[in-house]
Amino acid sequence: MSHYSRVIGTGGYLPEKVLTNEEISLTVETSDSWIHERTGIKSRRIAAAHESASSMAEIAARQAIEVAGCDPETIDLIIVATGTPDRVYPSTGCLLQQRLGIKNAVAFDVQAACSGSIFGLSIADQYIKSGAAKTVLVVGSEICSRIVDWTDRSTCVLFGDGAGAVLLQAAEEKGILSTHIHSDGEYEDLLYCPNPQAAAKESEEEAGYIIMRGNEVFKVAVNTLGRIVDETLEANDMDKTDIDWLVPHQANIRIIAATAKKLKMSMDQVVVTLETQGNTSSASVLLAFNEAVRDGRIQRGQVVLLEAFGAGFTWGSALIRY
Repeated sequence: MSHYSRVIGTGGYLPEKVLTNEEISLTVETSDSWIHERTGIKSRRIAAAHESASSMAEIAARQAIEVAGCDPETIDLIIVATGTPDRVYPSTGCLLQQRLGIKNAVAFDVQAACSGSIFGLSIADQYIKSGAAKTVLVVGSEICSRIVDWTDRSTCVLFGDGAGAVLLQAAEEKGILSTHIHSDGEYEDLLYCPNPQAAAKESEEEAGYIIMRGNEVFKVAVNTLGRIVDETLEANDMDKTDIDWLVPHQANIRIIAATAKKLKMSMDQVVVTLETQGNTSSASVLLAFNEAVRDGRIQRGQVVLLEAFGAGFTWGSALIRY
């Protein structure tokens, strides 16, 4: 019985428009050096007016399908992780299904903020392990540029747009070794984006832009990601040295460096896309994974740790033998 999940294709898409730190510093009081030193970001991609989470998801998904040499009609399940859906409903998953012309799949969205693609991978893995699905498409797609307040220098410098995709298929041998997902709603006020249509109260914060208390988020993220590393290694009876690559959520270079240090890993073993992409929320881990697979860094048979932390708070990891 083929009840393990294996990665058979990856894909990614970044919009054409590049927005540099210098350009941002023309409209808010900041500088390239200030942003780069604190975050590791130099530029980010911004979606064009005609683009949407589903249109970007389609490009990334088609790439993953093409790499896998897979007939789209064999896809049983489509999971889209996004915090910037095209519509409140139908789900961006259904819109992607329609764009791909796939008739027989089940499609839905996952909302776990920046951890969304890890949650998507975990759900996909459960579906495949249980035999409920054989081929699953997981996509993270975000247009963060539309939910940041471009006058708020604490958040507008951080985020970017893009989409990453991975295609999983049932296999005889383990590809996904384990996934671990967590959430704690107690911290909901430290990082959130209001829904202006559904908000009952009138307040300045209900404009529909990301609100973040950065220092507090940073502290919890570092501690939490340290714990998820231990949990993942323990579950697989592995040592830190068994991991070939770390593919972290691209939020802040200092958080990434702290996680690498925890693993006693050189930054050469860490996939970093942050400098030119910023934080693409749920798309970031899959974009980074795709990039390192494409350029040949991640090779078949290597052990890759994917991890993320996001609003909720949510956090999780996926350990994959690629």
